[in-house]
Amino acid sequence: MEAVNGKALPFGIGWNLRLRTKATHSFLFISNSSTTDSKPQSRFEKPNANKNKQNALILRSKEKIRRRKQAELDENPTPTRRRSSPHSKGWGDTRVTTSFKFSLPLEDTNFFSLKSFKDIGCADFVLHSLHNLSLTRPSHIQAISFAPIIAGKSCIVADQSGSGKTLAYLVPIIQRLRQQELDGRHKSSSQAPTVLILAPTAELAYQVLHNCRSMSKSGVPFKSMLVTGGFAQKTQLESLKQGVDVLVATPGRFLFLMTEGFLQLTNLTCAVLDEVDILFGDEDFEKALQCLISSSPVDSQYLFVTATLPKNVYSKLVEVFPDCEMVMGPSMHRISSRLEEIIIDCSGEGVQEKTLDTAFLNKKAALLKLVEENRVPRTIVFCNKIETCRKVENALNRFDRKGTRMQVLPFHAAMTQESRLASMKEFTRSPSKEVSQFMVCTDRASRGIDFAGVDHVILFDYPRDPSEYVRRVGRTARGARGQGKAFIFVVGKQVSLARKISERNRKGHPLHDVPSAYES
Repeated sequence: MEAVNGKALPFGIGWNLRLRTKATHSFLFISNSSTTDSKPQSRFEKPNANKNKQNALILRSKEKIRRRKQAELDENPTPTRRRSSPHSKGWGDTRVTTSFKFSLPLEDTNFFSLKSFKDIGCADFVLHSLHNLSLTRPSHIQAISFAPIIAGKSCIVADQSGSGKTLAYLVPIIQRLRQQELDGRHKSSSQAPTVLILAPTAELAYQVLHNCRSMSKSGVPFKSMLVTGGFAQKTQLESLKQGVDVLVATPGRFLFLMTEGFLQLTNLTCAVLDEVDILFGDEDFEKALQCLISSSPVDSQYLFVTATLPKNVYSKLVEVFPDCEMVMGPSMHRISSRLEEIIIDCSGEGVQEKTLDTAFLNKKAALLKLVEENRVPRTIVFCNKIETCRKVENALNRFDRKGTRMQVLPFHAAMTQESRLASMKEFTRSPSKEVSQFMVCTDRASRGIDFAGVDHVILFDYPRDPSEYVRRVGRTARGARGQGKAFIFVVGKQVSLARKISERNRKGHPLHDVPSAYES
């Protein structure tokens, strides 16, 4: 492919650069980082023309960091990251105008609470377990949700992807469970769990189980197990008979076990519905929910956990559970402040015929152009359809026929559960320095799964709704100090929509309207 040849032009929320490639492919790159409010310079301005505005932003960041100095004492400082120069590594760096630089804050100041785990009420045995897991300070959502959850209140726990919601509900639940056991008020029962956690996919359920096992091995003993489709039913039933404290399940398998009489909810004290807005899209979920409500004790606690909460889902929840308490983090429906969005217009030249095939070819050319620049360890490529996933997977494999530079891992519903879990495990292990990992997937991979260390997310197909946009880009730049880039491929009318969304993100506005009943 030819080298990039273009000229910087001022454009609304960032910079654009017209690229020329072979044939008729033409891409417009618009870089927008949600960490800066700087407007683009004209090409006649010096690189430090926005110095005063930059200094003001830095001073505000320093003031926030000063107030949280105690929290930072437990953390290792991260070097300042700047907008890349044309010679630095990272896809697309040479395609984005670099006329000015800006500093990212050392961490997302909304992530950690000012309180410690001890301050929020964690018992000594939980503090010991968290210390063994190298967790020294709660995230904001973990701090504000602890009290109502451990008090037994039913809650909607909502905050952005990567905010620590799994531990936000596990820590108080497990503390209460263990305390009851120490007081002689609880013991594991055959086929009758004390806590039930429903997750929309087997992969997310497996990840929740991993969190349970980590806490158990680090000092808070309790029994947990997983029941999903795709695994030996006999083995699962035998494990249930031996007794379990925390049962993690998918709706379909839960409904089967209840219908066949293999599972009882007489001892249930708490039910967690993780990624509840996704669960409502599961054909088995409404039946599973009715079965859960009718079979469990009337005083059971219900926790509804989510990164996105559209108004229709919120209305359904409060209709069935009117006394449910809303626990919402500060970043609800917002993307990470440490994520850089880069919009890539793949519409093609004006004379080019606009068809689905040409759109795919343009996006494929843009993808390979990015891949060709410089490698990063981990990238997730999102597609809307399984068919597109397979085409993208084939394109990447053909690009690196010898398999010396890339490892391409598929992840979608057409695969067996074992194959998906194998891809997930492979993607989460430490990659070779010489080989870049690509997970090519549908939205199944955006549903609450925490892939550590994802450098870039590529939205090969534009998501169908705002919730999926939030979830997809939320696979990178996770936690307090996570950083990453999201490349958004757009064609036709998607271009203006992407610009509006990126502008909204840049200003820190929620991407979804927040239901007025819990508006902050």
